Order: sequence, then structure tokens, then C-alpha cells
Amino acid sequence: MKKYKLGYTSGVFDLFHIGHLNILKKAKEQCEHLIVAVSTDELVQSYKNKTPVIPFAERLEIVQAISFVDEVTAQTTRDKIAAMEKFQFDVMFVGSDWKGSPLFTETERILKANGVDVVYFPYTSNTSSTLLTQTLNKIVQTH
Repeated sequence: MKKYKLGYTSGVFDLFHIGHLNILKKAKEQCEHLIVAVSTDELVQSYKNKTPVIPFAERLEIVQAISFVDEVTAQTTRDKIAAMEKFQFDVMFVGSDWKGSPLFTETERILKANGVDVVYFPYTSNTSSTLLTQTLNKIVQTH
């Protein structure tokens, strides 16, 4: 039996790579049902000031096709408390790059006060969508 019943994680999942797959796999190992919220293009634009390379509908379909994922939803806000209230998950999985950040410290406190555990997974430092985008841009510029 797995430690958690209902797990939740979220992300952009642009230029899907092994770091994304690792987080989803590790999350599913710990919960019976995994909900993954994929950020909409509008949400990403609002806080990263850039549009993902892969359109939202395609990113959603890619994440949906992964065997570790039980349910996919659109993430239209970064409000994790609202997500907790909507989905009633008992654990949220987060990349370690968020740990200790001012934005996340208060959220983590509220989640824990509501009986929700926060599990941090190591950030895959040797690969990221940003790094892939930079590499692709360099290739385009040299040709």
C-alpha cells in the first residue's frame, strides 16, 4: 500500500524531458492517484513573461499519455491553497528548487496546517526546459 491516497503536482512541462518524467514517476511511487496540473500558456506568460514553446493543448496531451499520471487538469493560477481546496489531496510534490523560497514558505505552512504533506524532489540540475530552449536558440542562430 502506498503512503498517500491522493497526490498533486504542477508544472509547465514545456519541452518535456527526463527531469519531468522523474518527478512524475517518483510522485506516483508514493501515491495511489496522481493529479498533475499543467500550466496554461496565459499563466506562464503572466509570471515568466514568455510563452511556452509547446502549446498548452499539446503539453496537456503529453502529460496525459504518461502511465504514472492518473488525472490531468489545467493550472490557471499558481494558488496551491485553492488547488488543495478543489482536489482535497493529501500530499503535494514539488521540485527542491522551491524549498525555502519566500513564495512557497507560507503556502507550505498552510498546507501542513490542513494535513497536507509537502514532498520535495531533487531538481534535475543538468537538464531543464530553459536550458533546452537556450541550446535550440543557439543552433538556430548558427544555421
